[in-house]
Amino acid sequence: MNPLCSRCNLVVYPTEKVNCLDKYWHKGCFSCEVCKMTLNMKNYKGFEKRPYCNAHYPKTNFTCVADTPENLRLKQQSKMQSQVLYREDFEKNKGKAFHVVTDTPELQRIKKSQDQISNIKYHEEFEKRKMGGEAPQQPSNPSSAAYQPPAASQNYNYEPAPEPARQAAAAPPPSAGKRYRAVYDYSAADEDEVSFVDGDVIVDVQQIDEGWMYGRVERTGQQGMLPANYVEAI
Repeated sequence: MNPLCSRCNLVVYPTEKVNCLDKYWHKGCFSCEVCKMTLNMKNYKGFEKRPYCNAHYPKTNFTCVADTPENLRLKQQSKMQSQVLYREDFEKNKGKAFHVVTDTPELQRIKKSQDQISNIKYHEEFEKRKMGGEAPQQPSNPSSAAYQPPAASQNYNYEPAPEPARQAAAAPPPSAGKRYRAVYDYSAADEDEVSFVDGDVIVDVQQIDEGWMYGRVERTGQQGMLPANYVEAI
């Protein structure tokens, strides 16, 4: 059974049928609702399932909303949660007070080495204070002259574990005649270390342990400890 036209309510035959906007139309009835200009499938615009031409297509009207305290609060809350504002603040503050650094294996190794050096330096200062000014006090009562406080006795005999390794590293080891070339720049983190730049030749190198060596920079003449993974053998 043939459907009815949505405009004239007459039967629409297949030869003149236009199926659009979920309705059936005669080709002559498929026209603009305002100016009655005949439309086709290429130049029509639908609004509420009615055809319009480009000139008479209904425009969307915006509703003005008053800035009530509730609307202002919602606006402020949306602004605080905005990812765009977060990104702007991040770009403004980047490089001022903090730096985003990737936690690479190389940085983890350097951090571990600095922690070990700080621990050794702490024990050195502890030993200097112990040997310099903290002498045992003489008791005022002669009858208690033989008495030694347990705490002072324990501090006097205290030997920190990292101390022997630190003293052995501080003394220049015998020259082995090995030569290495620096592959990275390095700045000394302590007074017994040596600084160098990429390409410097390190002579008289001696292995201290798995991570550290002792040698002399041929360019500057300075000698001291250096990280083993910053140089390569020549």
